[in-house]
Amino acid sequence: MRISDIIEEFIKEMLEEENEAIIQRNDLANHFNCVPSQINYVIATRFTPTQGYYVESQRGGGGFIRIERTRMTKGNYVMHIIKNIGDNLTAKDEEIIINNFLSQGIIDSSQAKLLKSATNDKALKLSGDVKDKVRASIFKNMLLVLAQN
Repeated sequence: MRISDIIEEFIKEMLEEENEAIIQRNDLANHFNCVPSQINYVIATRFTPTQGYYVESQRGGGGFIRIERTRMTKGNYVMHIIKNIGDNLTAKDEEIIINNFLSQGIIDSSQAKLLKSATNDKALKLSGDVKDKVRASIFKNMLLVLAQN
């Protein structure tokens, strides 16, 4: 496993034990024998609102990072994701969202396949920026249907 994966798993284990994880960036970096920016990278890429996390960062001498997993109903969680997608959605970000939905039981594998097939690059034969705008629009509309069920 890469150090980023190990740090992610460590934080997720902390979240399993408590509703939130409060981390001292430097202490965690010392624990894993890495630079604090590595901790920042893991938090910025693996604990985002679209992945179901709320992150609060307090800088300074007694600074900390608080990570909370959002606990919502299926419909509220899907609506939370819709609001956080914005006007553009890359294929990579869409894959992350779908994988999170699968792991949390929000959708099943056939629903995941439908979401992916309707918004993949083969279906959207457009230029990059336009493709990401259209993907976001289609994906959000499909999620609205999921939120109603």
